Amino acid sequence: MRATRIAVSAALLGALALPIASATTATAAPVNALTQSCTDPGPWIVGTKAVTIRSKASVKSTAVGILYLGHKFTVHKASGNWRYITDRTTGVKGWVSAAYVYRDVPMCLD
Repeated sequence: MRATRIAVSAALLGALALPIASATTATAAPVNALTQSCTDPGPWIVGTKAVTIRSKASVKSTAVGILYLGHKFTVHKASGNWRYITDRTTGVKGWVSAAYVYRDVPMCLD
C-alpha cells in the first residue's frame, strides 16, 4: 500500500510540474530605480496610534508632546529602551519608548 501511495504521489507531482521550455524569464527593475538599498534600513515608524514624547528617558518624566502614527521623525540617539527623537511635523524633541518605534527594513530576496 505504501509503495502505491509513493508512486501515485510521484505521478501527480510530475503532472503538476511545468516543462522548463515553457517557463518565462522574469524581469526586475534596474537597481538604480529602487528607492533604497537592501542593506540600508528604511525610515523610523510609529508602531501604535500615538506615543508620548518625554523630557527624559523615563515614564515618570514630563510629557512634552505626542508622536502620532504617520508623523515623520528623526532618531538622534538611543539609551537603553529609549530613543531621543525630533518630530519633523512639530519640531518637538524628546524621548520615546523604543517599544513603540522601529525602523522599516526592506526585504531582499537576492
